[in-house]
This record gives sequence, C-alpha cells and structure tokens, in this order.
Amino acid sequence: MRAKPGEKSTILFFNDFFGRPPETENLSCDGCEFTTDRRKLREAAAVVFHIPSMAGIRSVKKYPGQLWVAWSMESRVSYPLLADKSFMRKFDLRMTYERSADIWCPYLPPRSVWDQALATPIPAKTAATSTVMLQSARFDLSGRNGFARELMAHIKIDSYGRFLNNRQLETEDRGHETKIALIGDYKFCLAFENAIAPDYVTEKFFEPFISGTVPVYRGAPNADLFAPGPNSFVDASKFSGPKELAEFLIYLDNNDDAYRRYFSWREAGLSAGLERLLSECDGEAFCRLCRILIGRKATYRWPAWLRSIFAPRIQLGP
Repeated sequence: MRAKPGEKSTILFFNDFFGRPPETENLSCDGCEFTTDRRKLREAAAVVFHIPSMAGIRSVKKYPGQLWVAWSMESRVSYPLLADKSFMRKFDLRMTYERSADIWCPYLPPRSVWDQALATPIPAKTAATSTVMLQSARFDLSGRNGFARELMAHIKIDSYGRFLNNRQLETEDRGHETKIALIGDYKFCLAFENAIAPDYVTEKFFEPFISGTVPVYRGAPNADLFAPGPNSFVDASKFSGPKELAEFLIYLDNNDDAYRRYFSWREAGLSAGLERLLSECDGEAFCRLCRILIGRKATYRWPAWLRSIFAPRIQLGP
C-alpha cells in the first residue's frame, strides 16, 4: 500500500464525520493526497475511521501494508469504543485528543493564536454582569447542566446559547469573531465540558484565554497542564459546589487586585509546560500522519490478484 518513490500516498477517510463527509479540500501535505472515495480503498496507504460515526459499518477489507487509523476528537466517556481494547486492536494508529495517542490532535490553539493574544491588550469589561455562558447543546455526561442551573441561582449569568438562554446578541453574529469579542466583555466565562476525562480539554477552556477573560472550568482533571500559566483559571472542582463557586466569583468581581492576578501569565509569557505541548502538536495533525507514511520503509507490494484473495476481512461493527 506504500507509494512508489515520487508518488503521493493516499489517505482515505472511510466514513463520515457526524453525518457529513470530512473536508479534504483544504488539506495539503507534501507527499500525500486525501480522499473520501471508497473505491480507492485498495490503493490507500492509510485508512482513517472516525470512531464516533462507526454505526452501520459491518466489515472492511484491510490490505497488506495498509495502516488503519482510529480518529476521534470526542471523549472516550462519550464513545466507549475508544476504551474497548479488543476493538482498538483492529487499528494501527490512534489519532485522538489523548496525549498518549500515536498522533496527538488536541483542541489546543496553535502558537500563532497565543502570540496574537499576548500582543492584544485585555479588553475592558463593559458587560453589566461579571459572567457569561455560551452553551447550546444539552448533551451532558458530566453533570454540567444541573451544575449551571444551580450556579445561576447564586450569581447572575448572561447566557447567550440555546441552553438556559436569557440574553440575545445586540450585534450581527459573525461567528468565531463575534464569540471572542463577546467573551472579552466579561470578567468570567463558564467553560463546562460535556464529559470529564483526562486530556479532554476543548475549545471551551482556551477561548476565554484568547478573549482576554478568565475561564471558570469544569472538566478534565489535568486541565492545569494545558493552562498558559499558574493561577490563570478558576477550577470549579476545587469548590464544594455551585454556591461556594458563586461566592468566590463574587469575591473576585469585587477585588480588582485578586482578579488581575489571573492575568499574570500574560506578563510572564506562556508556561514551559504549554510551550512543550505546543511543540508536540506542531503542524496539522493529518500532515503528521502523512509524515509517518513517508517515513515508512518500502516493502514488497503484493500483486493485486493476490491481495484480493488473501486480504483479511475485519469485523468493525456489531
């Protein structure tokens, strides 16, 4: 399945990405081409399976020399197949948010985004309340929905998402740009993950940092490893419950010196730990997969008629 010298290696996305084909148009990696065309299964050097969308797949032929890649950005709490050792043995490489993955693909913004954030002054906190929440999905394996409801009973929170909505945008919604600007108007932004698992640290954690505000985080127990500096976010797990957390946020809202200390990382620069993580995931994740393919040693390529006879049929579905 390896390409001959001078040929590009084919990377096939075998199944959809939550009901739609993975976008390959903007993927450009030297030495590889990307496709969603299953007719190219036989010639693919690597086949990428989106694990959360595995339903309906019964069996697929794996051809000699081919690498199978298990890909997921979702928590193993939400998709237990990721924790099923028997199932995962069918794959050669894991491409997930977990730092132990063969190809690590976290939600961590690239260095350029952090550099821009460091160069941008902290925006003025113009909102009438201290705390903002932007959640639309009700999916909840972490208990975040009940936690948010109770928290709102103790402190005023502006909620712009569909969940617990009580505020509407007053300006045109331009997507990510509008979201970042909105968060920056507030002192705190609730960042509650839909599932709690090590390394499962999503954009909810990072967007407040980039916006110039303080995340109030409830999620991965090792989130501090992903923080730009010590004492840079409020860890909801350190409090006995929503009431005590609300009391602390009210204290910070009324104590400018204590609040400003959460931005010390902007003066000190990114922590050594975060710098290390940024270097570990440098470059587009699928281009790192491409480099693995390019680096593999050439081996004997079976004739097509032999591959069609002896290619094992691997069971992927129930």
